[in-house]
Amino acid sequence: MAVFLPMFLAAADQTLLATATPAIATSIGGLRDTSWIAVAYLLASATIVPVYGRLGDAHGRRNMLLVALAVFTLGSLACSAAQTFPQLIAARLLQGLGGGGLMTLSQATIGELVAPLERVRYQGYFALVFMTASIGGPVVGGFVVSHVSWRWLFLANLPLAGIAAWRLLKLPEGERHPIQGTRTDYIGHILFALAASCMLFWLTSGGHRFAWLSPASGVLFSVAIAGVMGLYLYERRAPAPFLPMDLLAERAMRLSVLLVASFAATLFAMIFFLPMYLQLGHGVGAAASGVLLLPVTSGQITASLIASRLARRLRDPQRIPEVGMAIAAIALLLLGLLPPHMGWVIALGFATGLGLGSVMAINQVVVQTIAGRKRLGVATAMNSLARSTGGASGAALFGALIFAQFPGADGPSMLRHASTMDIDKVVHAFHNGFLAAAVVAALGAYAARRIPRLKLWDSKLAGRSA
Repeated sequence: MAVFLPMFLAAADQTLLATATPAIATSIGGLRDTSWIAVAYLLASATIVPVYGRLGDAHGRRNMLLVALAVFTLGSLACSAAQTFPQLIAARLLQGLGGGGLMTLSQATIGELVAPLERVRYQGYFALVFMTASIGGPVVGGFVVSHVSWRWLFLANLPLAGIAAWRLLKLPEGERHPIQGTRTDYIGHILFALAASCMLFWLTSGGHRFAWLSPASGVLFSVAIAGVMGLYLYERRAPAPFLPMDLLAERAMRLSVLLVASFAATLFAMIFFLPMYLQLGHGVGAAASGVLLLPVTSGQITASLIASRLARRLRDPQRIPEVGMAIAAIALLLLGLLPPHMGWVIALGFATGLGLGSVMAINQVVVQTIAGRKRLGVATAMNSLARSTGGASGAALFGALIFAQFPGADGPSMLRHASTMDIDKVVHAFHNGFLAAAVVAALGAYAARRIPRLKLWDSKLAGRSA
């Protein structure tokens, strides 16, 4: 499918560099600030997502998907050519501005081209692509930098982007729903960018670049909250707000956004910190810790495929994400309570992936049903925004909880001195983190349970198609 490859490129680049940052720092410097390699991409992607949603609705989703792909490709080329750390960060910002559109517009295009009954199957494929890219990114990144230059992680995007553009040009342009007589909501864009950037930077840097209770933390948090309040007040009066307050006013949409944020927070916490737990708490190597993420991946893929097929046969398919998040919460709870045995880690990692893999396929259809055809892009963009901010929040808060139990230590120093650390203390710290992730997953299950039941498709038609 033409829209699968763009989404894969965007999803993989969110985590591809997780194991490559030391090699990048050795090449061009900036070891202390290597977290910005990921943060810059995530900030840009999260900020631009709602803009792409509205532009896709107004100018055609396929056309805007091609624009996003072009921006992403230019960013990839700039990353591969970067000679200094600031240049790389600027290039990652550009790449994120394209990546945010690839995520959102790929899913919105499916919502436009595919009938509601069939969407859940395609959303299952999308969830599979996203999860596989997210989990496989660190493994592939580590393999590439071990054998060739880290620059190939970006250069490999160029031929893949060319193939994606060629396939997209074969699709119809799609529907356009321009808003007549109104001007672009530049003020809303600026307020959103300010609020999202400050909040994400605060979440990803608190406890690492500055203390949570420091003046810098207070200023960033205050600016973020002021931006959110200003955005809310302004968008309520704007004639054509890019952030759809009318959608957020609907209870089903608010709870769906909360579900996606909880799902992403749990998923990204596992992606970034399960390998570290395996290395510090179980003494496995870096490459092996990446491979041991495969049980999580296989659980997600299995659940995604099962959920997309099972949903067509159930009278109430909305219960699938509820059950899935409950399974993930129970698995993470046990991971935090049971003794640190590798067998438990593998089995409960699979169970966690099984629970998380059942969420996105159904919830995406729920969100698109609430929005209707004219607001598909905006609603899908909101879902992607919830996933980006939820993922950043989960990784940041999980890391803050872990490192708070090791005053004065950061991730690299912990890895360098792992052999001299108290293993029981390390295991206890990470188990506390898993318990916190279980609470977040339980919140997602609660949100899924409270979403009003909607008619996603005609039940008689579903029965004939099953």
